[in-house]
Amino acid sequence: MSESDNTTITVGTNTDNVIQTFQLDSSSLRGRMVRLGSELDDIITAHDYPEIVNQLVAETMGLASCLASMLKYDGIFTLQIQTDGPVNMLVADQTSHGHIRACANYNEDDLNKLINSASDPSKLTIQELLGKGYMAFTVDQGPETDRYQGIVELKGASLRESVQHYFNQSEQIGSGIKMSAGKVDGIWRAGIIMLQHMPEDEANPAGGAENTIEDNWRRTMILLGTCTEEELISPELDSQELLFRLFHEEELRVFEPWVLKKKCRCSKDKFINAVRLMPEDDINHIFKGDSAEVKCEFCSKNYTISKSDLMS
Repeated sequence: MSESDNTTITVGTNTDNVIQTFQLDSSSLRGRMVRLGSELDDIITAHDYPEIVNQLVAETMGLASCLASMLKYDGIFTLQIQTDGPVNMLVADQTSHGHIRACANYNEDDLNKLINSASDPSKLTIQELLGKGYMAFTVDQGPETDRYQGIVELKGASLRESVQHYFNQSEQIGSGIKMSAGKVDGIWRAGIIMLQHMPEDEANPAGGAENTIEDNWRRTMILLGTCTEEELISPELDSQELLFRLFHEEELRVFEPWVLKKKCRCSKDKFINAVRLMPEDDINHIFKGDSAEVKCEFCSKNYTISKSDLMS
């Protein structure tokens, strides 16, 4: 995806499953917008998670795509959340080709106990669902390149706030994020808009003094705040149209959208190699006779592995 190929505002063509990067020239800010629909719904419906877990998966996938769009890499970007709560793991990743997938792990007994004790399960907090933990961002570009990883403690009342805390504290980049996820007409959807300051060498020199830059930031944050959660995930509202509604007075410039598609990287060979590395007692435990059934945690596809497969 190249930001040098800016496009005109063309509505009605990129509502779903895209990352739309953009720039606000008058404010010296840049941003990205993620809209997920059918591909996200396919990811979620491949599992049989409770709805409250589906919500977290949708948010995690949206955030992963948004963060991946900020980087130039050739490989895999992974967002992993590990905690000590009833929902103890959330993972979403995106390849440099725009292939996405996500999954979760939870303790069914602990989660059911929490849901049954809540007066309104839909209002359970992140702290109640996840407990204490961390969020890790990883970029893997293959064995010949060092992996990059950033880790931040879960903070705030939402996953969005944890990401914003990371940028404000660890990266020291002013960031504003608006996020929504949920079902619309029975289909899982997610939408995110992130705005950030441009580096000084890229910023518009007309930005002027520090107080002018701060004024620009406050103004655009007010504009971002006018975007409703319903608008972010509306299948009727095109991505570029929504950006134009919000920022048309800020010299909005949009770039070529990046298409996202659900695609898992699992294969029988990968599972065979993984089983080979397991201790012998564990191998004997998963085999029933001469074969074992294994399931991909990301796409729920089942594979049958025979003992002869391990020998070949």
